[in-house]
Amino acid sequence: MPSSTDEIDRYSDAVDVARRYQRLERPLSSAVALLVGLVVGASFILFSLVEAILVGLVLGALVRVPVFRTSGTARLVTDADPGAVRAEFEGETPPPLAFQWGVADDVRSTDDGVTYEFSYLFGLRSTEMTVETRSNAPDAGVDGDLELIVTAGGRSWATYTVSIQRGGDDTVVDVEWASDRRFGLRRLPQQFVADRYRADAFAVQGYRVADRETSLSL
Repeated sequence: MPSSTDEIDRYSDAVDVARRYQRLERPLSSAVALLVGLVVGASFILFSLVEAILVGLVLGALVRVPVFRTSGTARLVTDADPGAVRAEFEGETPPPLAFQWGVADDVRSTDDGVTYEFSYLFGLRSTEMTVETRSNAPDAGVDGDLELIVTAGGRSWATYTVSIQRGGDDTVVDVEWASDRRFGLRRLPQQFVADRYRADAFAVQGYRVADRETSLSL
């Protein structure tokens, strides 16, 4: 039976980190748009009308046209037992998606996973992100114990592959992710700010980042 955000417990400290991320990411993204606008405006003063229009078209394409994908890996260490870790990754608030469920207006469970709802433009528009959790059997020939299939606005967004194993007194979690769509340069501030706060978001959920690597590719 689907449930709403009122019935779903979100780590308050992780929510705080996600909101710090959002408070920095939004003005930086706006600054990119403002900078493009200033450059286009200046081109109308410095160049001919045709040249200025060309500058605007080129800059607009560079900012908005999807050109790159993101991917990465992370090794997390926690003193929680593997069963508890698996339950967290299978739950409504999987640790790698703290920046999503932490700022969502609504979080509700579904038959296949969970849906996050976001509003923007002062509430005039909204979009949904869904996370489907797939559990892989040991003999299925698939890397990882779990897969998190994420869609946003009805389109594929990213896939997370999670492997959980006991390592001495700790539990080691290997997470590999890759975006399933390309993004424009206007999304770069989100990437940089997320990298800044990602370790903090994991830490408040009880995970130490032993190793992490993020990359961009065309």
